[in-house]
Amino acid sequence: MKSDILKKNIFGKTSSQIKDIVKSLDLPSYTASQICDWLYKKEAQSFDQMTNLSKKARGLLKEKFEVKLSPPVEEAVSKDGTVKYLFPVQDGKFVEAVYIPETHRSTLCLSTQVGCKMGCVFCMTGQQGFSGNLSAGEILNQYRSLPQRAEITNIVYMGMGEPLDNLNAVINSVEVFSNLSCFAISPKRITVSTIGMMPALKKLLLNMRCNLAVSLHSPYEEERKKIMPIEQSSPLNSVLKTLKEHKFVSSSKLSIEYLMLDGINDTMRHANKLIKILHGLRCRVNLIHYHNSENSSLKGSPEGIIKQFQDKLNAAGMFTSIRKSRGKDIEAACGMLSIKKDKK
Repeated sequence: MKSDILKKNIFGKTSSQIKDIVKSLDLPSYTASQICDWLYKKEAQSFDQMTNLSKKARGLLKEKFEVKLSPPVEEAVSKDGTVKYLFPVQDGKFVEAVYIPETHRSTLCLSTQVGCKMGCVFCMTGQQGFSGNLSAGEILNQYRSLPQRAEITNIVYMGMGEPLDNLNAVINSVEVFSNLSCFAISPKRITVSTIGMMPALKKLLLNMRCNLAVSLHSPYEEERKKIMPIEQSSPLNSVLKTLKEHKFVSSSKLSIEYLMLDGINDTMRHANKLIKILHGLRCRVNLIHYHNSENSSLKGSPEGIIKQFQDKLNAAGMFTSIRKSRGKDIEAACGMLSIKKDKK
């Protein structure tokens, strides 16, 4: 039993990491591509199912590794078709992932941490607090073990946690998603969302081939600090400077996320300032509805105000859209994910 506990999960390892494992076991180099094919394309759940590996190879792998997958233990279905799943992770804790079906696409919203330590006042995950990072395998498991996995067209890292606060696991999971020998999902269909942690943002930009979404939520640093404590250690001007210096290639796009809060960041003064600070940055602006929380005094901006804000930005030549809320009735919409299960 002790040896089983010490075994490492091979699911979630990148192609290069699996090559290193194969080399360390003194197995033929082609064994690595066989393992990747079984893990990420043929959905093998054990080494015994990898029938084109030699008996020796399977024996050596089973001594040190396992294929560990965890199906969801609960689900909640919204009246709009959105489904929220509860996945078990290490130490008896849980995370949520959200499946969002649409007419021409289906999106999976992934979590990267159990809770979050960023403390944004508008986010229920932040109110939960932080309990731990997910491994690359636990991030990828939310896709691999999803009942509707075959229908997924887009992956967004917008669930529980701050992806840049768990950067290495996020980078490795994106590599597995996009690598042609693994899941082979186009980087154009993967988006990593962040509030702009520095200097992790620079490292992500150097390593990423996918899309990036950056949450600003206020164009004024002092006002942003009141709702997003990250402003103290990663000032808005540093984030914007980094984004403007990076050369986004055709395969990666930048989105600016902007949560509309009544009387806090939704005036024309804010719109004009946002236009000014984003000048020269090729991006899309997503205006997001705030979903009221019983533990918060914040309120979402009225629909009319959001539309005026959008019109102002569009008139200035900025491509601006209003994100449609999905899964609000099951607390699966933006900022609503929170786990109390591990506290019971």
